[in-house]
Amino acid sequence: MKNLNKELMFLRTFAVSSVAAIVQLTTTGFSNNNHNKFASIDVERINIIEPDGTVKMIITNVDKFPNGKEIINDRPTNEKRKKRSGMLFYNEDGIEAGGFIYDGRKNEQGHSSGLSLTYDQYGGDQVMQLINTDIERNGKRIVSSSLVFNDRAENETQESTARIMAEIRAINDKKLRKQKYDEYEKQGLIGSSTRVMLGKTRSENNGLFLFGKDGSIRGMFYVDKNDQAKFEIYGDNGELKSSWPTTK
Repeated sequence: MKNLNKELMFLRTFAVSSVAAIVQLTTTGFSNNNHNKFASIDVERINIIEPDGTVKMIITNVDKFPNGKEIINDRPTNEKRKKRSGMLFYNEDGIEAGGFIYDGRKNEQGHSSGLSLTYDQYGGDQVMQLINTDIERNGKRIVSSSLVFNDRAENETQESTARIMAEIRAINDKKLRKQKYDEYEKQGLIGSSTRVMLGKTRSENNGLFLFGKDGSIRGMFYVDKNDQAKFEIYGDNGELKSSWPTTK
């Protein structure tokens, strides 16, 4: 009888303790809608997803950067893109819409460093880019920083561009390769041209640079490396049509 009472007491104590533990876990673990706070976290990659599983953003190191073999939102990734640390953005349709990447390292000539923040045309490639390059070669440092706006092919998509460029790369004859490129460009399936650039060029000119539809320079208003302000207008064939100050 005594043994039975002891067992009943043990079971009651165990039951009460279990209920208390469950209540504690419920109130502490779910009272903040699954919101957890961390002082520090080490991770190689983070995928930000919607409730339906659509990837909206990827934050990644170099090794986990999507490159060719990975399928994201039922779409192939760019196999020709170099792996870098950074972020990739995806729109509501699961299509890549831009990203932020950076790198930098010493090399035999000095160092090479870069940063790029881009926004893509819907379904296509970048139409806006904030870019910086910092290169040292044999003791000379070359820095370029700019905000760039591009025109893209009207009918381009990321999938068709990858397919077309693979087809063009497989053509060994340079003349035939260019002909095929021109054919697709006329169809509005590939191609791009820079239209506006604001920033510092590698020749150390700081200013506003305007380009034609074919990418040729049309106008520049800048301060050169000697601190001289200049304004230049160019014609269809790249000839200098007017400038300020005028050369005496």
